Order: sequence, then structure tokens, then C-alpha cells
Amino acid sequence: MDRHAWKPFLERWSDEWRIANPPADPATPSWLGFGPASEAEVAALEARLGRTLPPSYREFLLVTDGWTHAGPFVWRLRGTREIGWLRDLEPHLIGEDENEDEDDLLARSLLVSLEADAGVVFLDPDDVDEHGEWAAYDEFSWTAMGPVRHASFHAKMYDFYAGFHSLDRPDCETRREWDASVERARLAILAGELDEPLAVLEEAVRFGRDRADLLLYQLRIMLGDPHDDVSHHVERPLSSSAGWEPDPVLLSGEILPLLRAEHARTPQWRSSTLDGLRQRGAGPVKELIGAAGQAPLRYGVPEFDAAVRAVDWSAADAWPRLKEAPALWRPLTDDHVAPVSLLADPRIAPLITPERGREILTACRGTGR
Repeated sequence: MDRHAWKPFLERWSDEWRIANPPADPATPSWLGFGPASEAEVAALEARLGRTLPPSYREFLLVTDGWTHAGPFVWRLRGTREIGWLRDLEPHLIGEDENEDEDDLLARSLLVSLEADAGVVFLDPDDVDEHGEWAAYDEFSWTAMGPVRHASFHAKMYDFYAGFHSLDRPDCETRREWDASVERARLAILAGELDEPLAVLEEAVRFGRDRADLLLYQLRIMLGDPHDDVSHHVERPLSSSAGWEPDPVLLSGEILPLLRAEHARTPQWRSSTLDGLRQRGAGPVKELIGAAGQAPLRYGVPEFDAAVRAVDWSAADAWPRLKEAPALWRPLTDDHVAPVSLLADPRIAPLITPERGREILTACRGTGR
């Protein structure tokens, strides 16, 4: 990424930060960075380090000599006069635990963060790609995750930018662009596409779009991903902090039957997704979970429901019969993209392998309801 691409990206970030965090004085500049470093200042830094900086980081410094509010836990990135090897600037971080590989990584890395919440951001000069980019890491002691790798400094900054959107959720053009992308992905899924819409939804989730989380949950469940890997996709949009509520028809007819079936299989010593929503769910979600007299399980629109009920689940042709039914499936709501209620039935769920789940999802279905 060169300076001509960095500038508009960082300007947008700055403007959106101001929307989410309006200053007391409206005359306060929105720019989160500083003045650009000169070519001479960058060259002096490279001479001091004895290394040529990776391209995206070098170009970044030529746009802004440091940065503020890189992430919710990184308040300041270093400028050219402050950048240096981590072993020289923060030697106490090396040897804090018994992980020799991590110590080696820290000892050789370039420290680029100045102020952070018990954490550091650094670049690894020994992990270089074909474009000359150094791998970038952040590590926070309170996560117990160890260093988290990104392909380049630009990739790390983009991750910080997405994290800002996920937490602060500014009402801005970027949010509207992602909402439009999620809607296009939904329509593509209903037309039988899968892999490209999946990638769009995963990226939209990084930007805190709750609707993308719920759509992605339905797809991942149908594709047979383990519950532990996908539960956050339903817990986040249904939590009290999300500020977004999906249609109760989808919740009561599709999502909650699936969560209740999963809850019934969960050992008593372990908390289920349903348990978590009972504690942290939005008010309407808690009401639906606690509603007495659960309705009998249905499989969506009447035509699809009738086709599923006509299958003899003890017969050898159960799967071939079920395979014909998706042509009759229609979404119950605008947030419904998969017949997940099938997985709430203990007779049907074992038949839907990941391969068969993909077959169901890619069967062409209409979008009408």
C-alpha cells in the first residue's frame, strides 16, 4: 500500500472516529495522525536500524509520523524518532514465560507501538513475503493468546480499523457499504451461491454487522462446523448490547428450536448457548426463550414443512427424499437463509453431513415468502 492509498484510508478512519467520539470543541481537527515523516527522517531510521523498512510501513510513515487510537487498546503508534528494536526498548518483555519461540520472535522484532493496554505491536524482520512485507503482530498479556500474526503492517492496521467499527459502530458510509454488501450476499445465497457470500459475511462480521453474524451462523451450522466454533455468531447479535433485533418469527421458528436441541445435548457442567442468552440476551430474546408452551417443531413454510414430514425417516431412501425438498423451501424472514430447523430434529440431523448441508444450501431456491 503506497502513500496515495494510505492517505484516503486514514482520512476516512479519522472522520469516522470523530463521528463515534465527537470532540467537545467542534473545531478540533479530525486527523488521528501527525505530519508526514520526510524521506530523510525515514532514511535516518533505516540507517539506525540497519534494515530497509517493509513497504507498507515505510509508506505509512511518509503519510503520518505516528498514529493515535490505532485500536481500542492501542492508543499511540511510534514515530520515526521513537521506533526501535523491542529488545532495546522493552527488554523486560523477553523471557517473561517459558516459550522460547515467542522470546526469539520478540527479541528480533521492531517495536512500533508506544502506548497500549498491557500490550505491544511489532513487526518481524525474519518473516518476509514476496513483496518485502514483514509479518505484523500484536500481543496483550490479558488475552493469554500469545502473539497474533498478520501478513503485513497494512493488514494489522486494517484489522485495527475493522475492530474500531465492531466496537464503536459509527453511523457512517463504511457501515452503510457493509450493510449493502450483506444484503447482496443474502440474495446470492438464496440463489444458490455459497463460497463468495460466505467470505463477504465473514468480513462484515469483522466490522460488527450483527445481521451478517446471524446469516453466517445459519450457513456454518448447515455446513457442520462444530458448535463451539459458531456459537458466537448467534450470541453476539442476540445479546443485550447488540442494539439490533432479528424477526421473532425466525427466532421462535428456526433459531431457538436449534438452540434448545443443542442445550439438551450439553452436559450439565457446561454452559450452553441458550444458557448464555438467558443471561445476556436482549429483552425480546429472553422473553421468547422463557415463553411457556413451546410450539411443535415446524420446518419453515407450509410447502417445505409438508415435504419434510412426508419422508419416512426409517427408510433407506430418507436422504434422497429429503434432497428433493429444498426446491420448496422459502425464507420465513429477510434474515433467514437456511432450513436450520431440520437440525433441531434428532431424526434428521444425523442425515445432514457437511457435504449434504452444502448440497442443500446450493440448491437453487426462490426469494419470495
